[in-house]
Amino acid sequence: MKVEKSVKRDLYYTNDHEWIDFQGSVAYTGVCDFKLLGFKEIHQVRFRETSGFTKKGEVIATIEYKDYQVEAHMPVDGKLIRINEVLQTETPNLLLQYAENKGWIAAISPSQPYERKDLLRPEQYETHTRRKLVK
Repeated sequence: MKVEKSVKRDLYYTNDHEWIDFQGSVAYTGVCDFKLLGFKEIHQVRFRETSGFTKKGEVIATIEYKDYQVEAHMPVDGKLIRINEVLQTETPNLLLQYAENKGWIAAISPSQPYERKDLLRPEQYETHTRRKLVK
């Protein structure tokens, strides 16, 4: 019998609807469902080059549907290690189905792996998005 290892998530959010899941010295990042409201499908995900240091707030990918586009930003300072090539070549709509897990955009190496400053815990993010929907 195969036993699957359960990975504990260390999930945080930005005010601009990106998420980051810290997994030791590596973290996975992507966009939240909230940021993709209004998207019926995704035509293309364009990634920036994955070499060198990237500062918090810099664009790491652009997600496009017809003439509409949203940007995914780096949630913390660090280095892009790898992009989720499945989004680029096979199934960009994976973002719409699984935005906050299988639809990760990039694996990064945070410059400070234990720094959570300016990030929201899940319950704080839920309150943040509820306020946005009410406005």
